[in-house]
Amino acid sequence: MSDTASHRPVEGRFEGKVALLTGAASGIGRATAVRLAAEGAAILALDVDADGLGALVEELAATGATVVGRRGSITERDECFAAVAQCIEELGGLDVLGNIAGISRADHFAEVSETDYRRMFAVNVDGPFFLCQAALPHLQERRGNIVNIASNAGLMGTAYTVAYSMTKGAIVQLTKSLAMETAKTKVRVNAIAPGGIVSSLTGGFHIPEGVDLDLMQPYMGFRGMGAPEEIAGLFAFVASDDGRNMHGSILSSDLGLTAS
Repeated sequence: MSDTASHRPVEGRFEGKVALLTGAASGIGRATAVRLAAEGAAILALDVDADGLGALVEELAATGATVVGRRGSITERDECFAAVAQCIEELGGLDVLGNIAGISRADHFAEVSETDYRRMFAVNVDGPFFLCQAALPHLQERRGNIVNIASNAGLMGTAYTVAYSMTKGAIVQLTKSLAMETAKTKVRVNAIAPGGIVSSLTGGFHIPEGVDLDLMQPYMGFRGMGAPEEIAGLFAFVASDDGRNMHGSILSSDLGLTAS
């Protein structure tokens, strides 16, 4: 991780605030949990990875942060509502919902199975939708906000990841449309669209045989990959009062992938 100002927490910026973060056991989700906790937030960390959650909870608790780990799958509507209910009951409210969990895979379009297609949508779209639905009344009470993690793949065509790109395009429209529906309230809804990030998601990314790499070059970029901590720093800004002018924004942080 590079030593930049964006990686240095702003002391007390989230004091008295509560954040529910999905995908918190690794990658962007973990980095965001660490960052917000360092800035004073109480965290409900949600993930399917029990071991990763345990390690995160132990690390944050050792710093004196308030953190609750919950193992659950956001593919289930009931789990989404139960996670929000636990957050309210145990942490006293909800100020920030971070829809960070996601899955990705590459396939030739004709070879995408129904199972993989439906799981992609269940994790990447259904979960954020139902979490927003469950969280919104509580966020309205506390003038809270939602930060969704989209992707450069939701803003540009990406060969061999058609289903994934569809899900991230859906997150872009979830963000914009919910922002319109809440325009006359004090709730804010925004999204961050990262490019490639060094994480378990990209580390296990498999490119199928027979792809045309020329078609993949436009979204491989020229400046390498970003770090989870960089996205966490942007997340903290957007979710804090520093980002109060942002509503319905899709913020690219992709090392220039979508510049053209």
